[in-house]
Amino acid sequence: MTPTRSRVFTAALAMATALSMTACAPGSGTKTDTGTGDGAATGDAAAGECTDVAMRLSHQWPEPAAEDGDFRALIATKFAEGVDKETDGKVKVTVYPNSTLSKATEQYDAMMTGAIDASVFPLDYASGRVPQWSITLMPALVQSHDEAKAWDSGEIGQAVHEHMKENGLVALTDVWNAGAIGVKGDPILRPDDIKGGMTMRAAGTYVEHMLEDAGAGITSLPSSEIYTAMQTGILDAAVTSTGSFASYNLQELVTSFTSPTTHTFWFMYEPLVVTTEAFDKLCAEQQDAVLKVGKDLQEYAYTASQEDDARVEKIFKDAGVDVVTMSDADFEAWLPLAKKQWDDYAKNVDGGQKFLDLALKLREGR
Repeated sequence: MTPTRSRVFTAALAMATALSMTACAPGSGTKTDTGTGDGAATGDAAAGECTDVAMRLSHQWPEPAAEDGDFRALIATKFAEGVDKETDGKVKVTVYPNSTLSKATEQYDAMMTGAIDASVFPLDYASGRVPQWSITLMPALVQSHDEAKAWDSGEIGQAVHEHMKENGLVALTDVWNAGAIGVKGDPILRPDDIKGGMTMRAAGTYVEHMLEDAGAGITSLPSSEIYTAMQTGILDAAVTSTGSFASYNLQELVTSFTSPTTHTFWFMYEPLVVTTEAFDKLCAEQQDAVLKVGKDLQEYAYTASQEDDARVEKIFKDAGVDVVTMSDADFEAWLPLAKKQWDDYAKNVDGGQKFLDLALKLREGR
């Protein structure tokens, strides 16, 4: 009998967890010792002869037509090109953009069942399966691009990387995005700007809860569906990454845009990842190559993300949209609502307090 999807997912997840706990499970390699780009696995596959390998990388972003396309899609393209070069064509990564192989919110399931091998995807999309990962989209917890960089190299980043490996993913490149607020109406700067009856979209369970506390009705959907939802009147406003605002042409629909160039309560982790199963099928030389390419893309990922904020702000200004930014006081008005969500996460998620403490320790040390 063909296993049901849930059984396949459960089996794959169990296998990934077991692999993280053993030095060399049969037919697989040892996990990398640190998060991104450090060390290589050794085991049956790694010790064997290097053979040709085909990998499928799927993501939700539009295919980039040029270097000014969505930088997350460009990371996927650059990764495929880099791996091809570093392995002399032995490892071929085929990129499937625009949710070609998997719906945006189902990418983790698709990776765990082996339907795809790699992705650039919002980690919090998988929080229904792994609730701990909501720490990577906790409102107002990461407040700047500099804090995002410090997160990745700090204890909290390493803890997240390790937890990803325990749940079947190897982080290759850390990717962060700042979020903006687009409204069909007056701009939203403070919680009081959310009018009764306003329907909003905001990725992340805890961001949604925060906006609900501010008075918004919530419609949950991936960023790729915001345009249609706004066009048909389902949404009055949306919170998503600056890159998605431009990639999905939301300047055509919103009349105001709160840019994150000063402050934002929304920073989301969207790493380039490969499954542990796919990684362990590579020989040691190929694993080293994949890790190297991911590490080489890191500075590009940081720079491109920060530059995206100003680039998208200009796109919206040029389109005639009312572009505003939060003052210090505006941002601080969100903190009581955000901290309530931090407490809920720590209380209700197994291990949540540990992740929250590490994140707050980082902020207090800066």
